[in-house]
Amino acid sequence: MNRIDRCFADLKAKEKKALITFITAGDPDMETSKKAVLKMFDSGADIIELGVPFSDPIAEGVTIQKSSKRSLDGGTNLDMIFDLVVELRKETDKPLLFMMYINTIVAYGTEKFFTNCKDKGIDGVIVPDMPYEESGELKDEARGYGIHIINLVAPTSRDRIKKIASNSQGFLYCVSSTGVTGTRSTFTTDFESFFGAIGENAACPYCVGFGISSPEQAKKMSAYCDGVIVGSAIVRIMEEKGAQSIEAVGEFVKSLSEVM
Repeated sequence: MNRIDRCFADLKAKEKKALITFITAGDPDMETSKKAVLKMFDSGADIIELGVPFSDPIAEGVTIQKSSKRSLDGGTNLDMIFDLVVELRKETDKPLLFMMYINTIVAYGTEKFFTNCKDKGIDGVIVPDMPYEESGELKDEARGYGIHIINLVAPTSRDRIKKIASNSQGFLYCVSSTGVTGTRSTFTTDFESFFGAIGENAACPYCVGFGISSPEQAKKMSAYCDGVIVGSAIVRIMEEKGAQSIEAVGEFVKSLSEVM
């Protein structure tokens, strides 16, 4: 069983919601990334997304864009991130995902990429710039290696929500609002309607991300779904504190976990 599926089954048995966190791999360096991942797991994160830096991350807000640039400026490449995953797998068996752009996968070679995902220990891949309607071939290839391609669905998806939700695996990434990633003080989405349509059709657990930046928001949003995804708020801590950010990241993740 894929680690993502096992994780959600365990959480359901415990009547708990998932806390999914994100960092950009290699920001500020690989050793700090490793420490941050392990600290987040120790502090209550259930699943962690490793952002693969890209030169034009169109789905990201300024905070993650800047972290991607810092990582690339430091020389990060996909092979180095796979090496990081190998090191992490020596210490944790919890689910790890990549958040990355389709060009990186194609340039690396899809067969080589998914072979490494399977061999090194990646459980799923989120590709924010790949439309659902164009994802079939990549999903078919990933499925042969036991890797989940995570679908995204947004409030603007409207008539496509049923199709996307009913054909998802691992978990469905529900985008809280239009725009790019980044912390938000308020949300304008009609969540009752949005999650009502998703809940009626979802083939797997569904979690909400984009903009969640406090324990209060995490608790409120988790009432609608199976988990919450927090990224920019963590990346901001790492931007401010760099290699000295580990304890602060752990404290923040713990504050989120305690209300879930």
